[in-house]
Amino acid sequence: MSETPRKNADLPVRMTSAVVMVAVAGTALWLGGWGWALFVSAVGLGVLWEWWGLARAIAKTVPSRLVWLLGGAIYIGLAIVMLVRLRGESAVGWPLLLIVLLGVILTDVGAYFTGRTFGGPKIAPAISPSKTWSGLLGGALGAALGIYLAIRISFSQPFLDAMNAALGPEHPVLVPASASPSLLGCLIGGAVLAVVAQSGDFFESWMKRRAGVKDSGHLIPGHGGLFDRTDGLIAVLFVLSLFSLQEFLGA
Repeated sequence: MSETPRKNADLPVRMTSAVVMVAVAGTALWLGGWGWALFVSAVGLGVLWEWWGLARAIAKTVPSRLVWLLGGAIYIGLAIVMLVRLRGESAVGWPLLLIVLLGVILTDVGAYFTGRTFGGPKIAPAISPSKTWSGLLGGALGAALGIYLAIRISFSQPFLDAMNAALGPEHPVLVPASASPSLLGCLIGGAVLAVVAQSGDFFESWMKRRAGVKDSGHLIPGHGGLFDRTDGLIAVLFVLSLFSLQEFLGA
């Protein structure tokens, strides 16, 4: 009788925290420039601090801890640079930024609701007991929807007009284009994005299990730490940064 109230006792706190996070992140995203760069950097440093806390619990020797710290700096640092860069590149970055953000958000939403609704076989119960194959499928469908919406929004005339006005004449002008995202392209892209995002989630879950903790931190009431909320996003941005580095080195 008291199980449901206890289970949902922190729901108001979680909802309030989510609203505050979206408001702060959305404001920084709209402001762009140094405001966005400082916000992303602050979040990235917070994630790196939580990474270091997990690494200290996992690694027992100084050399291994240094390896973990270096790996975290590269993994999180490349994601930060990519996120700042996407916001600054108006012509290509905005559509790709919307694809990443909406794709990752709807991956989490789709995975949560389909996993809760259908359940089924676990993907890797030793790492994350709650993750199911049905949840991954739902996450892929959610990511596909996110990609579709991002493309339609990015190339809609009102959005282009708003971005041109916000960016000003000194930046490249976004040129309207007819964008008709194909269903197959969205499904394939959604599957890839969902797998990468869920891999980031699994990786963080593995780190927490090795460290013997439930959350990466306690900064966000009802949500745990910054790393808990950004694990999938960091993984997607890191993969994008690797492709970007490959193009840069091959140029």
